[in-house]
Order: sequence, then structure tokens, then C-alpha cells
Amino acid sequence: MAASATPPVPGGLVVVQPLRRKHCAGCRRGPLSLLVLEGGAPRCLDCVDLGHLVFLPRGDTALTRRAREESELWAVVVRFDRRRGRYERQGLLVEERALARAEERCLADAEARRLRRARDARRRAAEDERFAAAFAAEIVRLFPGCPAERAWAIAAHASARGSGRVGRSAAGRALTEGAVTSAVMAAVRHADTPYDRLLMSGVPRYEARRRIAATVAGVLRGWAGTAEVG
Repeated sequence: MAASATPPVPGGLVVVQPLRRKHCAGCRRGPLSLLVLEGGAPRCLDCVDLGHLVFLPRGDTALTRRAREESELWAVVVRFDRRRGRYERQGLLVEERALARAEERCLADAEARRLRRARDARRRAAEDERFAAAFAAEIVRLFPGCPAERAWAIAAHASARGSGRVGRSAAGRALTEGAVTSAVMAAVRHADTPYDRLLMSGVPRYEARRRIAATVAGVLRGWAGTAEVG
């Protein structure tokens, strides 16, 4: 397609961002940043009665759609892309009042989305709190000697949303004995043994776990009130 050809946009007016310096064939003003081709001749927006429109760049789909809906008169703005050999849309020309109304509608939507996100966040927080409470209750059931505040801390840590910890796994969500016990063992390993110091000193993980295994088992037996930890 030649760059001077009028770009086809079915059912709408077309305004061109010229690649070269152009002057209006009617009033001789120029160079023009926007023009309309009439019979191959460039015309400025004022000469074709579009001078009162304002430019809305492409990028915001919702705003563009609503501005077009609100505007009685609008035009597509295009520019010729030499590399692709075709005209590319750059935005719209719309009535200023239409753009203002479209912006108000988008702001109202943004506020609605903000309120919805806030409601969703509150709902998720309530769900997380209920689940953490259930997880803590299961810890106390399995390990009645575990202090209540410690059970809460373990449950909150293990079930933190997005953490990928055992409390967020399918087994954890089902409160299986194995998942709950794993969370308690991990908490004891990090808080009640020198496990972290061993890792920092370069001791391999499996060796570090072997060294502190007896301590972990002892704490869990004490909390469970049994001779052996299942």
C-alpha cells in the first residue's frame, strides 16, 4: 500500500499522522501533525470540521471503547508503518466531553475494583484465620503438651497463603496427621535445636537433621505425652 493512499477503516472517519511534512491544500497551514486525505489531497482538521476533537492515544482499551461510545463524532488516527507496509492505529479523535465522561466511567470502575479487591482480601483473611485456628486445634489435639501460643505460631507459619509450606498443601488443607506433624517437626527443628547454625556452618542438610533428630523426637514425645512419636 502506498503511504499516500487513504487507509481503509470500515464505518469510520480516518485521520493520518503523516510521515513527511504536509501542508493543508485548503488553508495552506502546516506542517500538519494530523490530516485528512480528500481525493489524495491533505486537509487540516479545521478544514474538515474535526478541529474540535481531542486525541486519545491507544493503550487503554476500556477508555477507548467508552470514549467512542460517548462521542457522536469520532475518527481513527493512523500512521503508515514502512517496515510492515501498512497503516497502524495510533488512537482516536473524540469529543472532549465524551472523553471526560469516559474517564469518569473508568474511574468509577476502578473504585469498584478497589472495593472488590478489599472485600476479597477481607474474605481471604477471614478464611486464613479460620484455617489457622483449625490447624492449631489439630496440633493441640495431637500434641496436647504443646503450649497454645506455640501451636498458634506454628499453624500461622505453616498455613501462610502463598508460602508453599505444608499447611498450604492438599494434605495440609485436609489437616492430615502427617501434614500437621510435619509442620510441628519443622517448627521444633528450627526453634528448639541448633539446626540452623549447623546449616550455616556448612553441615549438609541430611547430616544436620541426623544430629538433631533425637532432640526433635524428645520435644515431640513430651508434647504428645507418649513414649514414642508416631
